Amino acid sequence: MKRLLPLLSLAGLICSSVSATAHPAHFHSLDMAGAAQAGFLHPLTGLDHLLVMVAVGLWAFQIGGRALWLLPCSFVGSMMFGGALGLCGVHQPLVEHGILASIVLLGTAFGMAWRPPSLIAVLCVGAAGLCHGYAHGSEMPSGTLPLMFFVGMVIATSLLHACGLSGGLLLWSQKFTMLMRTAGLFLIAFAVYDFYFPI
Repeated sequence: MKRLLPLLSLAGLICSSVSATAHPAHFHSLDMAGAAQAGFLHPLTGLDHLLVMVAVGLWAFQIGGRALWLLPCSFVGSMMFGGALGLCGVHQPLVEHGILASIVLLGTAFGMAWRPPSLIAVLCVGAAGLCHGYAHGSEMPSGTLPLMFFVGMVIATSLLHACGLSGGLLLWSQKFTMLMRTAGLFLIAFAVYDFYFPI
């Protein structure tokens, strides 16, 4: 039962995000705690963000080796850069398409049990992080301290990556490939749904 607790917690987190709006409410807060709270909640209350960040951890586990730390670090680093671009108001009209593409990419990687070289995996995850980070930065509540917002965002993202890695460890068995392919089909189905019925 103890091994199922992380998965049950993750399931509860995902279910709670469905009932929330696509992104957290604007706090209009100048204090440090409010800014950090807004940054922490932003990845958690957007189901597209949440799924991708957990999936990055799962893909890192699927690839193994250096990918266990390279992929999460690459996502977080590029997310910070994308967040800065969004905060500065740099126009990126294809960001939403990039977010959708990241879901399809990870779903396909799961379905094909794709284990590319580290450089290719890092570039794929980095591009995804850039798009997700831009969305976070451009939607940062006005009057919020950017540094604390980013700190909260990084903590939440790192926890979601850790959930993905933990999920891979808990699901590891002779049926791991089948379970990953099922997860891949779910991600692709979600991407199709989100394309026609944006959340």
